[in-house]
Amino acid sequence: QVQLVESGGGLVQAGGSLRLSCAASGIIVGINTMSWYRQAPGKQRELVAEITGGGGTNYADSVKGRFTISRDNRKNTVYLQMNSLKPDDTAVYYCNTFQILQPYWGQGTQVTVSS
Repeated sequence: QVQLVESGGGLVQAGGSLRLSCAASGIIVGINTMSWYRQAPGKQRELVAEITGGGGTNYADSVKGRFTISRDNRKNTVYLQMNSLKPDDTAVYYCNTFQILQPYWGQGTQVTVSS
């Protein structure tokens, strides 16, 4: 059974940094595509960043150059380093993966950026 547990969210001032973590069980992060999504109030959930089993990465245009997705295969954990945060980055951030076409989501972690 796949479980994803996010942590690391919080309140930060604009220009600050946070690092989110997604601890996975029931799936090997090193060989599966792992993604970070976010959902702001009143908006649809959107893809922020993903890392493939081969190590390739993809980012939303709005976060390119500011966010970095990475993984630690020994800890079976995926990270999202967020720098130069903006108030528009305020959202609940979710970790996501697929197994046999079935999507799995974590419970989410709140990120709030004050101006």
